[in-house]
Amino acid sequence: MLARVQSFILTGIDAAACEVEVDVAPEDTAKDIMVGLPDAAVKESAERVRSAIQNSGYRHPRGRTVVNLAPADVRKEGPVYDLPIAVGMLIADGAVRPPGAGARARLHSDDHEVDRALGLDRDGLDHRRYLFAGELALDGRVRPIRGAIAMAALARERGLDGVVLPADNAGEAAVVKGVEAVGVRTLAEVVGILNGAITARPHPAIDIADLIQQAKAELDFAEVRGQEAVKRAVTIAAAGRHNLLMIGPPGSGKTMIAKALPGVMPPLSPDEAIEVTRIYSAAGGTARNGAGGDGLVTVRPVRSPHHTASMPAVIGGGSGPSPGEVSLAHRGVLFLDELPEFPRPVLETLRQPLEDQCVTISRAAAKVRFPASFMLVAAMNPTPKGTMPGAGDLGARRDMDRYLSRLSGPLVDRIDIHVEAPAVPWKQLSSPGAEGRGTSSAEIREKVLGAVERQRERQGATPNALLKGKALDAVAELPEDARTMLGQA
Repeated sequence: MLARVQSFILTGIDAAACEVEVDVAPEDTAKDIMVGLPDAAVKESAERVRSAIQNSGYRHPRGRTVVNLAPADVRKEGPVYDLPIAVGMLIADGAVRPPGAGARARLHSDDHEVDRALGLDRDGLDHRRYLFAGELALDGRVRPIRGAIAMAALARERGLDGVVLPADNAGEAAVVKGVEAVGVRTLAEVVGILNGAITARPHPAIDIADLIQQAKAELDFAEVRGQEAVKRAVTIAAAGRHNLLMIGPPGSGKTMIAKALPGVMPPLSPDEAIEVTRIYSAAGGTARNGAGGDGLVTVRPVRSPHHTASMPAVIGGGSGPSPGEVSLAHRGVLFLDELPEFPRPVLETLRQPLEDQCVTISRAAAKVRFPASFMLVAAMNPTPKGTMPGAGDLGARRDMDRYLSRLSGPLVDRIDIHVEAPAVPWKQLSSPGAEGRGTSSAEIREKVLGAVERQRERQGATPNALLKGKALDAVAELPEDARTMLGQA
C-alpha cells in the first residue's frame, strides 16, 4: 500500500515543501529502503522509526518498505522526517485509517457501542491537510525540531489547515496566524488524533503585543556606577541606531552597558518579534535558546561571541548554512568585547552586513540569505595591558597605537560613535544605595523613544544611522557652524 505525508525542507530560515512517500510491498524479506537524497541523520531514522513504532504498541510494516523524500534532487537533513515517515508507515500498514475510513467502518458494524469505543463514530484529523515534522525517541516520544515558524508559514502559503509537530515547538508555530499548530508528545498521541480517538487541540492563539509589553530588560542603567558621558553616547546611539565603540580599562562597566542597552531601545514590534523568532527557530529551536513567552523572542537580542569564535560562527555558514551571530543579533545588539583580539578576517567580514543589513552565504548547491540588521557595540582596552597611557608615557602611547592598528580603517569608519569609558573612582563605586547611581534606563528610554518618534515623523521607519544620499541631505542638513566644526575635524 502507498501512503503520502506532507512535511518540509528547511533552507536557511525558509521552508520548502517535501512529500514523504511510503510504499509497503508484501514480501518475505523485511527490508527498509530510503531514497530522495537523505543525509546520514535521515538514513538513521529507519532504526529510530522502527523502535518508536514497536515501543508505542504498533506493528512495524512487514515486507519491503520504500521511503521516498520528494523532490529527489534536494538534500534532506536532520531528524525532522522521523514523524512523517512513521505516520506514513502506519497508514500503509493500516494502523492509521485514511480520511473517511470511520464512515466506511460504520457501514460494516452493527455494534455502535464498539464503534464509539474504537473512535469510529467520527473521522480523525485529515493528514492530507497538515504538515508533519518531529524527531522520534526510541520509546515514541516526539522531540523538538528546527524551523517550526517556517513550517507553519509554508502551511499557510499552501492553503493547508495546520501543522502537527512536537509540543515544545507548538508555541513557535502558533504565532503564524491562520494556521492550527497541533502539538504532540508521543507517536501514540498522533495515531489517536489521526484515527479520531483523541481530539486534536491546537495551541491557543498568542497575543504577541501583550507578551512584548510584559518583557523586562535584564539590566538597568542605574546599576552602572558613573559613566554619565558613556550613557549620553548610548542614548544617542540607541535613538539613531548608531554603532558604538567604548574604549576603557577593565572594570569600567563596558559589558554592563552593552547588556543594559536593549532596555532603552524601542520595543520590538509584533512583526519584528516573529522575524527574530524565525531566525532562532531555524538556528536550533527557540526552546533551546532561552526565549520566553511560548517560544517567542520578546526582547531585542544581545549576542556576545567570544573573540575566539570562527568566521562561520559569527557570519553564518556550514555544510547546511545556518545563521551566525550577526543574524542572531538581528533587530538587536551584537556586542564584541575585546574587539582587537578578534581575528582580522572575522572583523573584515562584518563590513558587508553592516552596510547591507544582510548576509549571503554561497555554496555550490545553493545560495542562502540571512537578515542581519543589528547595532554593533564594541569594547576594547586602550592597550594590551588594559591601562590608559599617561600624558608623558611615550612607550605606552606607542603600545596603544599598535593595539589600535589591529582594527582596519574601513571597519572603524562604520562605527559612528567612539567614546572613552574611564575608570570609575573608588568612592563612587563604593557609595551605598542610590548615592553612586546615575541616569536610569527609564530616563534614557524616555529620551530615546522621543527621538525615535521625531525620526518617524520626519523620515519614516529608517533610523538616522541608515539614511543615505539625498535622504540624508534632506532631513539632516548641517548648519554653517556645524559644517565648520566638521571641516576642522
